[in-house]
Amino acid sequence: MPHFSYSRWDGTQVGFDFDADDVFSELTDELLFHGDLNQALQRLLQRGFTDRNGERIAGLRDMLERLRERRREMLQRHDLGGPYEEMAERLREILDQERQGIDTLEQEARQSGDQRRQEITSEVATERRMALDLLPPDLAGQVQSLQEYEWTSSEARQAFDDLMEQLRSQLMQSYFNQMSSAMSDMSPESTQRMKDMFNELNRMLETRAVGGDTERMFQEFMDQFGDMFPGNPQSLDELLEQMAQQMAAMQQLLNSMSPEQRAQLQQLADSLLEDMDLRWQVERLGGNLRSLFPQMGWEQSYDFSGQDPLGFAEAAAVMNQLGDMDRLEQMMSTASNPGALAEVDIDRARELLGEDAARSLEQLAKMARQLQEAGLMDQKEGRLELTPKGLRKIGQNALSDLFSRLIKERMGKHVADQAGIGHERNFETKPYEWGDPFNLSIERTVRNAVGRTGSGTPVRLSPDDFEVERTETLTSTSTVLAVDLSLSMPMRGNFLAAKKVAMALHSLITSQFPRDYLGLVGFGELARELKPEQLPEVSWDYTYGTNMQHALMLSRRMLARHQGTKQIILITDGEPTAHVLPGGEPFFNYPPAPETVRMTLDEVVRATRERITINTFMLDATGYLRTFVEKLTQLNRGRAFYTTPETLGDYVLVDFLEQKRARRRPA
Repeated sequence: MPHFSYSRWDGTQVGFDFDADDVFSELTDELLFHGDLNQALQRLLQRGFTDRNGERIAGLRDMLERLRERRREMLQRHDLGGPYEEMAERLREILDQERQGIDTLEQEARQSGDQRRQEITSEVATERRMALDLLPPDLAGQVQSLQEYEWTSSEARQAFDDLMEQLRSQLMQSYFNQMSSAMSDMSPESTQRMKDMFNELNRMLETRAVGGDTERMFQEFMDQFGDMFPGNPQSLDELLEQMAQQMAAMQQLLNSMSPEQRAQLQQLADSLLEDMDLRWQVERLGGNLRSLFPQMGWEQSYDFSGQDPLGFAEAAAVMNQLGDMDRLEQMMSTASNPGALAEVDIDRARELLGEDAARSLEQLAKMARQLQEAGLMDQKEGRLELTPKGLRKIGQNALSDLFSRLIKERMGKHVADQAGIGHERNFETKPYEWGDPFNLSIERTVRNAVGRTGSGTPVRLSPDDFEVERTETLTSTSTVLAVDLSLSMPMRGNFLAAKKVAMALHSLITSQFPRDYLGLVGFGELARELKPEQLPEVSWDYTYGTNMQHALMLSRRMLARHQGTKQIILITDGEPTAHVLPGGEPFFNYPPAPETVRMTLDEVVRATRERITINTFMLDATGYLRTFVEKLTQLNRGRAFYTTPETLGDYVLVDFLEQKRARRRPA
């Protein structure tokens, strides 16, 4: 035998996975209230839920607010002036180093005692100091002028060359971040290879633009330049999308700068890339990508208002992060169903929003798949629809929710107090007596014979060995549930409770009392028969009118086709304000017209003559409604219940079960 050990929950044990039944339970109230599975899923996506482990699965509404708050924090913290301040500071240090070099050159000439050398050195020093003094005030102009400057200090020249190489690398990285490893080496050989790569990439784009086949070209491109793309794109589209995101982020950086900052950066880029012939290739690629991915937000800009200056590389990284935030926000804002979240990069969402949000997105994204795999819903013509299994599950959830609130001792199973002569098995046996139906229990009968005579064959039976199966006496009950669907029901908060009762009662009767009949009628300005499969999508009427007269008329006609005990369960929150005219048109008046009240009570009299009991459940009963229902019960001898949305289900279900027990015939 297997052995099991149990211990107290200490919070460290792994709980249960959130499965399709849990998702469906969360959906039940939304679906019943709004009557649309797609809207119910969308609302669940928006508000989130709590799983069976008590952990909060954040909804899209909360995550969007968190994402926007993080973006506000970034914009209020950073300043885009950082790249220029950083470069200008380093350039000032290099110029100071060059001036010291000029001073040292003059000092060495004086110490040499050579008059001619001193004159030449003084002339050179004066010329170079003047060149430094006449440098343009802007950073880009200084960089361009210094590229033609003849340096005195070899250390300053090397520092300037290093700064230029670093700036070129950072500039290219800001355009193509995924190629950062390739950009770190800006040697002539690497630069030429980069130009070749850009040229081949542009050629592929232009070939595809005219309908050419680029699949073979892409494979050859990756064979030659694949090491420059550590992301290892598997298709040309994937590669282009990555590069378009980077170039769009760089354009957004330019858009977010002041006109002065933007002009400086543009001049600096022209100056740095002019000698590499990369500028034309980059602009060519940018134009191609802009036309191919117009949705990338090329015109987007951000309002930075902080004090923390961003370096050149840091500014590009921040723009990439802001771009990812925008794309994630767009995806979450437009997600109309869980399947739309399948495209979210969970790892990137984890970086932007944290582990909890990433876990929530994963859970939300798989909800629809869980429900489809469980057979609870299916997709037809682009919309999600309940399956028959899903319809039954909605009713079971509604029934379970209502029963869970009942007092334990009142729940009870559907059992008879006495045995009878019906044909419903009770799974109990008794010794056969004369007059009993001969529903022989073979197993018990043979066991009695063996116990009497001992083992061995043949087994010889005697009349005293016979045992028969007990049966229950069941009476057939035919019920019509008439539910008020007038506009006042949702306005007063009664609609969901009434609809849940309808689903629960349907589930109870079909599962526990399959021989019983349940009809469904919804009434507002007019009444109409409802099919069980229509219940989840039933909504309220947007016209005024509570047409009890038509509801009772229709209920009587439905019950006329059935036998047994008959009853109408009437759920309403208002007095009768409409009736049907001889031509079939509805008549509405508020307060209730005497003719409406008279015609409604006439239907009550007809139902009473046909031995139909009317039990009325009143929600938010006004004085007039109470007076009307008292007249109804006097005529029909049914019962009236004054209830609330919270207790409606308890009253209806308990009353139904108790009446079923009361109608059983003793044996």
